[in-house]
Amino acid sequence: MRTSQLFTKTRKEAPADETARNAQLLIQAGYIHKEMAGAYAFLPLGKRVLDKIVQIIREEMNAIGGQEISMTALQSKELWEKTDRWDDSKVDNWFKTTINGGGETALAITHEEPITNMMKPFISSYKDLPLNVYQFQTKFRNEMRAKSGLMRGREFLMKDFYSFNTSKAAHDKFYDEASEAYTRVFERLGIGDVTYMTFASGGIFAPFSHEFQTLSSVGEDTVYVHEAKKIAINQEVYTDEVLAQLGVKKEDLVQKTAVEVGNIFTLGTRFSEALELTFTDEYGAVKPVFMGSYGLGPSRLVGLLAEHFADSKGLVWPENVAPFKVYLARLGDAPDVLSNADELYKVLTAAGIEVLYDDQDSRPGEKFADADLMGVPYRLVVSAKTVEAGKHELKKRTETDVQMLDSVELVKLLS
Repeated sequence: MRTSQLFTKTRKEAPADETARNAQLLIQAGYIHKEMAGAYAFLPLGKRVLDKIVQIIREEMNAIGGQEISMTALQSKELWEKTDRWDDSKVDNWFKTTINGGGETALAITHEEPITNMMKPFISSYKDLPLNVYQFQTKFRNEMRAKSGLMRGREFLMKDFYSFNTSKAAHDKFYDEASEAYTRVFERLGIGDVTYMTFASGGIFAPFSHEFQTLSSVGEDTVYVHEAKKIAINQEVYTDEVLAQLGVKKEDLVQKTAVEVGNIFTLGTRFSEALELTFTDEYGAVKPVFMGSYGLGPSRLVGLLAEHFADSKGLVWPENVAPFKVYLARLGDAPDVLSNADELYKVLTAAGIEVLYDDQDSRPGEKFADADLMGVPYRLVVSAKTVEAGKHELKKRTETDVQMLDSVELVKLLS
C-alpha cells in the first residue's frame, strides 16, 4: 500500500472532544473515525489491526473445536420474554424500536436466547453433543456513559462462543480448554504477562464467572492480584468468604486497576430449560442441555493495545497485529532515489512482507513523525545517502539504533 493511495490522514494534534487516550491516538493516527460517543468507524489501518486480532481469536477458537457462524442482530421480543430479559427493569441497556408492520424488536446485546432457540432443530440426542459455535458480531448496548473510547462502546464487535454439552462434567472439561485458549490469545497479543483470570460474580448463572482482566492505569475495574497464582479477584466478590473458598490470603493480594477483555460463564441449564432445548440420553431419559458462554471483545482489544503499547510519540503495535510491518519512507524525488525505493518496495512485498510505502512529497521529519504515530514496527528509509552507500536504513520503532542493510539482508531479517 502507498500512502498516496491510502484512505487515511494523520493529525498533528489529538481531537479536542475525545478524553480517552486510546481514541485520541487512534483518531490522530488515522485508524478510526468517531461517529458519535461510543460509536467508531474503522478506517483501513484500523480495520487491518482489527482483522488481525479477529484472526488470532478465530484460530484459537477453531483449535478447541469451535465452528464459526453469523447470527442476526435483530432480536425477537417474544423469545427474550421467555427468559425474563426483555423488560427494561431487568436489562436496562437495550436499543429497542417498533416494527412498521407491528410489534417490537431490538438490537442484540448478547445472544444466549437466540443461539439456544436456534439449536432446537439440531440437538435431540446425546449423539448430537457436544456442539460448540461462535461468531464475530456487532453488539449494541445503550450505555449511560461512553467516555472510554473503544473500551466502552455503545456499538462494538464481540466474539461470543457457546458450548452445548450433555453434563456438567463434560462442560467443565471444555470450560478449562476455553480458559486455556483465552490465555493463548492474550499471549499472542503481547499482553499475557499483565492479563489475569479473575474471579467475579456469576450472577444468576453460577457462584463465579471468570473474567480476563488486563492491568491498566485506565482500567475501570478494581481487582486484587495474586501474582504467584496468576489469578485475581474482582472487587465485587472480594470478601473473606470468597478468599477462604479460593484458598488465598489478603496479605498475598495486590490491589490494581484493570480492563476486562473477556469473560467465560457456566450457564448450566438456565436457558435450555426456559427455551426447552433438550436431548435424549443413552438410557432414553430427556434432559436439558448444559451450556456455557465465552465472550471476548476484538474492538475493545484494539483500544486496550493502543493504550498499553503507546509512548510519547504515538502507537507501538506488537508485530502480529500491526497494520503493516514496515513503513518505507522515500526521502526526495531524485530519479535514483525513486527507482531504488520502488524496487525495494517490490522486493519486500514479493517476499510477503507487509509494507506501507510513503511515496508522498513531504519533509523527512513529517514522514518520521507519521511512522512513529502510526506505530508501524519498522521504519525503512531510502534517500540519496542510502543509495550512495548501496544499502538501506532500518530502525525498529522501539529502538534508537539504525542498521544499514542491503535488500537480501532486509528480507532475511523481516521475513
